[in-house]
Amino acid sequence: MTWDVRMRNNMFRRLPVEQATGRLYGGRHRLRVVYRTRDLIVLGLGVMIGSGIFKISGEQAATTAGPSVIISFLIAGGVCLLAALSYAELSSIVPVAGSAYSFSYVAFGEIWAWVVGWALVLELLLAASVVARAWSLYATQALADFAVPVPSWLAGIIGQEKGFDLFAFGILVLLITMLATGSRLSLRSLWFMVMAKLIVIGLVVATGLKFFHAGNLTPFVPPERPAPDGATTVLDAVLGAVTGSKPGVFGIWGIFAAAPAIAFAYIGFDLIATASEETDDAPRKVPRGMLTSLAIAVVLYVAVAVAMVGMVSTDRLDPAKPLLATAFGLVGADSMGKIIDVGAVLALTTVILVVLISLTRVVFSMSRDGLLPRPIAGMSRYRVPSRATLVAGGAAVVMSQTINVLTLEQMVVIGTLFAFLFVSAAVLALRRDRPDLHRPFRVPAAPVTAAATILATGWLMLNLKVQTWGYFAVWMAVGIVIYLAYGRRKSQMKLLLDAPPPERPAAARTQAPPPGVAPFDGSFAGPGQGGGFPVPPPGSYGAGPRPNVPAPESPYPTGRYSVGRRPSGPYDREPYDREPPADPYALDPGVPNPFASGPHPGGRYSAEQFGSNPYEGGRYGTGPHTRDPYVQDPYVEKPYVQEPSVQEPYEDGEREEPPYPGGRHRR
Repeated sequence: MTWDVRMRNNMFRRLPVEQATGRLYGGRHRLRVVYRTRDLIVLGLGVMIGSGIFKISGEQAATTAGPSVIISFLIAGGVCLLAALSYAELSSIVPVAGSAYSFSYVAFGEIWAWVVGWALVLELLLAASVVARAWSLYATQALADFAVPVPSWLAGIIGQEKGFDLFAFGILVLLITMLATGSRLSLRSLWFMVMAKLIVIGLVVATGLKFFHAGNLTPFVPPERPAPDGATTVLDAVLGAVTGSKPGVFGIWGIFAAAPAIAFAYIGFDLIATASEETDDAPRKVPRGMLTSLAIAVVLYVAVAVAMVGMVSTDRLDPAKPLLATAFGLVGADSMGKIIDVGAVLALTTVILVVLISLTRVVFSMSRDGLLPRPIAGMSRYRVPSRATLVAGGAAVVMSQTINVLTLEQMVVIGTLFAFLFVSAAVLALRRDRPDLHRPFRVPAAPVTAAATILATGWLMLNLKVQTWGYFAVWMAVGIVIYLAYGRRKSQMKLLLDAPPPERPAAARTQAPPPGVAPFDGSFAGPGQGGGFPVPPPGSYGAGPRPNVPAPESPYPTGRYSVGRRPSGPYDREPYDREPPADPYALDPGVPNPFASGPHPGGRYSAEQFGSNPYEGGRYGTGPHTRDPYVQDPYVEKPYVQEPSVQEPYEDGEREEPPYPGGRHRR
């Protein structure tokens, strides 16, 4: 570990990439691997395609941009694509569950990682609560559209914008239970619901294009008009203070003014990075799944927008009513309203599911690093962070039932855009500080792309309400207090850097010599007269360091002390002071080698009796023989080629049993 300014033990200590992705630090990579590339695409579509796809195009067309809302969708998609490129590169470098939190920890330091992680908690916690409330509203509307009778006692606790809501409570508890128990039903259910809502979207687009009329797109950019009285954005306040102008809608400015609200619909591709530890070959598959899902989402949103503004003129739409269903009613396709209700309920269910998955992974990562209570990062027998799921999910349930979360929708956007800023800057920081890192995915023209992302993201943030900025500042101030009071002292990186360097472990003694080396008898050739150094009995030095006794050189020619590097002189002999073991197949001294070439001595089978070749005449007759009994044993396969411990397999796959010592082969 390099003890430079980056590793000083203060609030700016950085998490090294090698530890962020390693197994030793914090028990990383303990999550079960369940996702493939297509699962990540479904995960992204599950969170990006919510009920907004049936609502936001008509809403922005009727109030802000007119038919040119199509261009607004493309602008918002381009900004999100720039941010997705930065997420893709960092996900290929640091494929861990923390997403932007972990990226900031590696690039900027602990305090900034906490700030980004706290913003992510705000985004995901509010998103789960807001979408659960919206799910209740759409489910109640679907029951009414399908004429399902609702008891009077139930009607007062479902479809409520604030206060206790049974539907919002029930859907959160159901999905939290599925995730906490590690049920694979959650992934299968996600696939089913995403495919179902894609079918609904296809029906909506096909039906809308059936009633498409080009005259509804004229004028494509309506003339600018003053904006209605309402909440003021930061950009409006700044421009009003500098130029004295008032905010307006439609016209060229309306195209850009609609983009921030539309960007909210695309938010969710960044959540794919939280599934990195549960993805096989994450450095390559996570960027692929992230960019593919975002591209598909942009195409679907633009297609719905084209169908929407092409069916009816935006002047005939009432922003106070469900716009897409109203548009179908105006062209005589009233039945599409029921299909939209079903699609909206399915879409919002997948959004809640994916948001809860991402929320628990971020909380799990922050707890694993010690910035939140570390027991929250405990793993259950299902190999999922059940404690983090219960804690984060419980907080979402409480928030959804006690706060009017529908008024805080923009808080979700500002938390996400805040993370976008840090991720884009982290790409530049790691390119400068760690150019040696392997990057399976690289942002093209990184300096230009990252700078453009930062500028575009900052512009989107300026289009948020002043009230939203105030709430966000309060939330971040509370987070800083929590970090200073708890996270700064309990950080695992702080404890790691405070710990004294470990003592050098005692050298392990070899219990048996390597294959082919004679057993060690307690001495070796070393400096000095007459031998080597005595070896102490095992355990005589305990667990502490051993005395400075030089070790024998390696007998292997390819080792550290190869033959070419051994010193010459009186110590250039083999490292052991004993003769090599005798060959059990060697002939006794004085006995001639019957396999040697040349004339054989006289005797019973001498050349004088049988000629130069003992098989050309005599008792065994003449002619070539197929087997030489002195070259190969007829009952052993290649005994002089293989090692004694390696058996040649038989044709049927069985192996010959080794002989028992001291006797014949036994069965």
